[in-house]
Amino acid sequence: MGVLVLLAGQNVLAQNQKSAQAQDQKMNAFIDQLMARMTVEEKLGQMNLLPGTSATTGELKDSPLLTLIEQGKLGTVLNQKGVEGIRQLQDAAKRSRLGIPVLVGMDVIHGYETIFPIPLGMSCSWDLEAIEQAARIAAKEATADGICWTYSPMVDIALDARWGRIAEGSGEDPFLGSRIAEALVKGYQGNYGPENLMACVKHYALYGGAEAGRDYNTVDMSHIRMYNQFFPPYEAAAKAGAGSVMTSFNIVDYIPATANKWLIDDVLRKQWGWNGFVVTDYGSIGEITKHGLGDLQQASVMALKAGTDMDMCAEGFIKTLEQSLKEGKVTMAEIDQACRRVLEAKYILGLFDNPYRFLDPKRHEKDIYTLEHRQAARQLAAESFVLLKNERIKKLNNERVLPLKKQGRIALIGPMADNRINMAGTWAPTAANERYATLKETMEKALAGKATVSYAQGCNFTSDSTLQKDGGFYRQTPFKDAGLLKREALDIARDADVIVCAMGESAEMSGECSSRATLEMFDTQRELLEALLALGKPLVVLNFAGRPTVLTWENDNVPAILQVWFGGSEAGDAICDVLFGDKVPCGKLTTSMPQTTGQEPLYYNYLPTGRPVGEDLSTFSKFGSNYFDVRNDPLFPFGFGLSYTTFDYSDIRLNGRKASVTVTNTGDYDGVEIVQLYIHDVVASITRPVKELKGFQRIHLKKGESREVTFEITDDLLKFYNSSLNYVLEPGDFEIMIGPDSSLKHLKKTVLTVE
Repeated sequence: MGVLVLLAGQNVLAQNQKSAQAQDQKMNAFIDQLMARMTVEEKLGQMNLLPGTSATTGELKDSPLLTLIEQGKLGTVLNQKGVEGIRQLQDAAKRSRLGIPVLVGMDVIHGYETIFPIPLGMSCSWDLEAIEQAARIAAKEATADGICWTYSPMVDIALDARWGRIAEGSGEDPFLGSRIAEALVKGYQGNYGPENLMACVKHYALYGGAEAGRDYNTVDMSHIRMYNQFFPPYEAAAKAGAGSVMTSFNIVDYIPATANKWLIDDVLRKQWGWNGFVVTDYGSIGEITKHGLGDLQQASVMALKAGTDMDMCAEGFIKTLEQSLKEGKVTMAEIDQACRRVLEAKYILGLFDNPYRFLDPKRHEKDIYTLEHRQAARQLAAESFVLLKNERIKKLNNERVLPLKKQGRIALIGPMADNRINMAGTWAPTAANERYATLKETMEKALAGKATVSYAQGCNFTSDSTLQKDGGFYRQTPFKDAGLLKREALDIARDADVIVCAMGESAEMSGECSSRATLEMFDTQRELLEALLALGKPLVVLNFAGRPTVLTWENDNVPAILQVWFGGSEAGDAICDVLFGDKVPCGKLTTSMPQTTGQEPLYYNYLPTGRPVGEDLSTFSKFGSNYFDVRNDPLFPFGFGLSYTTFDYSDIRLNGRKASVTVTNTGDYDGVEIVQLYIHDVVASITRPVKELKGFQRIHLKKGESREVTFEITDDLLKFYNSSLNYVLEPGDFEIMIGPDSSLKHLKKTVLTVE
C-alpha cells in the first residue's frame, strides 16, 4: 500500500512539473513575441516606476502619468489607490502602441483598511497561521481596490531599537524572522488568484544594520555575519517564491546595494536560485551619486549590470540607458533581461489576460473592512500584546493588578487614550482612520452598565512643541497647556479606583526616518506618571510604541505594564479584551528591551567574548566585558512575556535527536504558552552565538493541563556558515535549551552529542 501511495505521489509531482513547464513555455513564447515588437524606449518604459497622484480613492485628472503610459514610457505606478483612478491607468495603457498593462503597487504593510498590528507587534504573537491570514486579508482588500503588488514583507533583522524601521520588521532573530517571512509571502501571493497580490521582499540587504540606528546610514559587516545572522529571512522569502525583491538604500561591501552585483546576481539569483524581478527603493539609483560613484548615467549603468530590473522614481533608466546603449556601456541583452522579468510579473498576475482583473467595483463594497476581517485583526492584536509586569498589591487584597474587574471607577489618562488617528500605527497609508474607535470609546462600550470611565488627556506626547508640525506631525491634537492637562488628569484620578495610562510614542515616532537617540519615556509623560503614582492608586501603563523602549523606571515603580505596540484598526477593542480578562495575554517579545539606551544595539544571540560576564553576573569583573554603571542583560529578554496564568517546565528528555519537555498550566486561567528551543554549539571551527532560537511551538493549555512538547533536532538546525562560507554541520556537543524565553535562568538544559 505504501509503495502505491508513493508512486501516486510521484505521478502527481511529475504532472505538476509538466504543467509548470508548459505554463513557462507558454509565457516565454508570449513574451518573446511581445518583446520582438518593442522599441528600446518601450522596454525602458517597462523598467520605469513613478508615484501616483493620489493615495486616496479617486480619479486622475490631467495626470502626466497617463501621457507617459500612452507613450510607452511608464510601466508601473505606486501608491495610486482606488478602482476608478487605476482604471484610468489601464485605459491609458490600452491606448498605448502595444497595450501593455500597468503594474500598480502600494505600501500595504500591515493591512489595507482593516489594519493589523504593526509588523513588530504581529511578530510578538509567534502565530504563523494568524500572520499568514493577516497577509491574505490584506491582499484580498488591496486587490478589491485595484492594487496587485505590495512592498512587503520587510524582513530586515534589526538589532538597534533606535532605528525607526524596526517597527516594520519581525525583530532580532533570523529563525523566527524566516518563518514569518515565509508566512507573509504565502499569505500575499497564494496561487496568484484574483484575491492575491505579488509580494516584494525588502530591503535587500542588511538595511537593519545601519550604524547608530540612524536611518539610511552606513552598514559594514563580515560575510560570515551576513550569512549566519542577516541573510536567512531574505533567503527564506526568496525560496518561498516571492515575486519581487526591493534593494536597500545602504552600502554592502562599500557598494550601494542597488548597484551591487555580488548581492543581487551572485547571492540572490545564483546561490538561492531566485528568478523574480528586482526593484530599487525610492530614488535609490539617484542616491548612488551621493555615495560618490558617478553621475546618474553611471549609476544607472551600475544598477542595470548588477541585476536591478526596475527603477523606482529616479528616472535613471528611462532617461539615460538608451544613450548608454549607444555608447556601448550596456548591452541590449541586459536591457532585455530586465524588461523580460517585469513582463513576466505582469503575466503571472494575469494582467495580460485581463488588465482590469483587479478592478471590480463590487468588490470594494463587499471585501474591504468586513466584520470577518475586523475580528481577525482584533484577535491578532490581542495576541501581539506583551504583559511585562503584573504584581500583587495590598489595595487589591494582594491580588494582581490585571486583569481589571469590570466595576467601580476607572480613570483613563494619557495622550493615546482618545487619539483616533494614532491607532493604526506607522506605515498605514491606506488606513481609513475615521472608521477606527479610540481606546476611550471601546472602553466605554466594554464597561457600559458595569463601571464608569473618566477621561483626561493628561499631557502632550512631549514638551517640545516644535514636533507638532502642521498641527500634528506626530499625530497629536493641537499642542495644549501642560499645566491644565495635568490638573485635569489628577482631578479625575483622585476619584478613581484604578488608573489606566495610555502613554508612549505616537504612530509616526517610529517608522521610516524616525530614529531616536534616546528611548526613555518622554519628559511630560514621565512627570504625569510620577504625579499619578503619588496618589497611591492601582495603576496600569499601556505602553504604545513602534520599537522596544526603555521602561526601567516604570518597571521599578509601576505595578502593571502591558506593551501594546500599535494594534491597528481594532486596537481599542483588543486592548479592552486583554485588560479586562476576556482574553489572556500570550505575546512574547521578539526584540530585547534595554535597561538604558546606551546598551543598544542589544540582542540575545550575541557572540562570546574572551572576558565574558555571565547573565547572572557571576563572573563580573573590573576587566570583564561589561559596563560599570549598568548590567549587561536586558530589562526584558527576547522571548519574554507574562500571562494571567503560570506554566511549569519539566527537565528535558532526550530520545536520540528528539528533545521533549512536559509543560503544565499551574495557574488559574486557560492560556497559550510559546515553548522555545535554543541551541548552542559548544565547540566549533569559528566562534558561535551563546544561544540561537531553533524552534518554537504555540500550545493552548487549560488550567491544570499538561502536555508533552517535542522538538526534533535536525541537521539543518545544527548547521552554520563557516569561515569559507560553506554550510556545514560539525560533530560535537550541542547544548539544548527549552523554556519560556531566552534568559538562561528560565531555560532547562541538556547536552546532545552528534558524532
